[in-house]
Amino acid sequence: MAVKIVIGHRLGKGQAVADGIRAAGGEPILIPGPGADMKVGDVMAAEGAALGISFCGSGGAGAVTAKAKYGHDIEFGMRSPQAGITAVQQGKTVLGFGFLDSEELGFKVTEALLKKLGESA
Repeated sequence: MAVKIVIGHRLGKGQAVADGIRAAGGEPILIPGPGADMKVGDVMAAEGAALGISFCGSGGAGAVTAKAKYGHDIEFGMRSPQAGITAVQQGKTVLGFGFLDSEELGFKVTEALLKKLGESA
């Protein structure tokens, strides 16, 4: 069973990140519509997801909301795939980025998560 990763984008985007997650062997769950970043924690709980990725201008609102509602370990304000990899290696479960909808980000974060969980990418 593929590891589930929830994506919430303030502007309703995130398809490129979803493509990268899928390419690395993960199962992306892309929340549709504007304001989706604020629903990341809720959808993670409903889907039993291992990781959430939130996108907004500052890169923090959805991650902070997920921490407040569900107690997730978070890292936010990130602007690069490498920052996401480091956060996953440190055990963070919700990652907050600025608007960085790229296939590279989805692929590399999923690869790091699978490695951490002991699965091959």
